[in-house]
Amino acid sequence: MATNITWHPNLSYEERKTLRKQHGCTVWLTGLSASGKSTVACALEQLLLQKGLAAYRLDGDNIRFGLNKDLGFSEADRNENIRRISEVSKLFADSCTVSITSFISPYRADRDKARELHKEAGLKFIEVFVDVPIEVAEQRDPKGLYKKAREGIIKEFTGISAPYEAPEAPEVHLRTDLKSVEECANIIYEYLVREKVI
Repeated sequence: MATNITWHPNLSYEERKTLRKQHGCTVWLTGLSASGKSTVACALEQLLLQKGLAAYRLDGDNIRFGLNKDLGFSEADRNENIRRISEVSKLFADSCTVSITSFISPYRADRDKARELHKEAGLKFIEVFVDVPIEVAEQRDPKGLYKKAREGIIKEFTGISAPYEAPEAPEVHLRTDLKSVEECANIIYEYLVREKVI
């Protein structure tokens, strides 16, 4: 850990909120591969931007092309992946942007740490469980990953050979096999409005 560093204070969150006329928060979408996280996150980002709100989507696959390209899929690497995203998402939220993350984030403890990090900074953290039966996720399988996992080609695949710990009390619970993408995005948007997050 670095020791010869100094934290330089920024504008306060309240000052930034007043100037930008918007609250910041993190909307954390979690669920199995092929549950629809990225698709719902894209729709939500577009909806918020169309309503004149600053929003930015951090996607699990996209982040692994840059910030987290040095990480694999071991439990330790998955933990570090989520730790980094928690920090980046917190920075976006602190800038009064709606940060939308779409990550499998299979471990409850990692998501709890992300929530605590936001809480310590006085920032809202909204966990969205993008739920779908594993049979439906396997039928969708747009990348062919479940097939490879079942064949043993992919090791430590969440939901097959690695655990997924579902949220116990998410702020929003979506069933993407029962609702359209637009309906799911609207459910999240309505939650944010109802709770005066936006």
